[in-house]
Amino acid sequence: MPANVKIVAILSAHPGKATALRALLDGMIAPSRAEAGNLRYDLWQDRANADRFVLDELYHDADAVAAHRESPHFQHYASLIAELAERTAVVVDPVTVA
Repeated sequence: MPANVKIVAILSAHPGKATALRALLDGMIAPSRAEAGNLRYDLWQDRANADRFVLDELYHDADAVAAHRESPHFQHYASLIAELAERTAVVVDPVTVA
């Protein structure tokens, strides 16, 4: 059985770019959730810093992640993200998951 892939991405908007970052991230939600291998794609906003967002992503397997990264909406995101935010993405393995 393939292992699920969990990705947590933290995006901190560059000064004056929070609105554009939010719009870019909002545009990723529906098409990412519609992908065959996507199990979860949620956007969160930091309570202490409104310019920081967290993407909570879960995919069926590594092939689903690869398909996501090849999608037109991800390619659009990838072409803009560096000018809008600092990004840290972490791929994690389950330890104890309910």
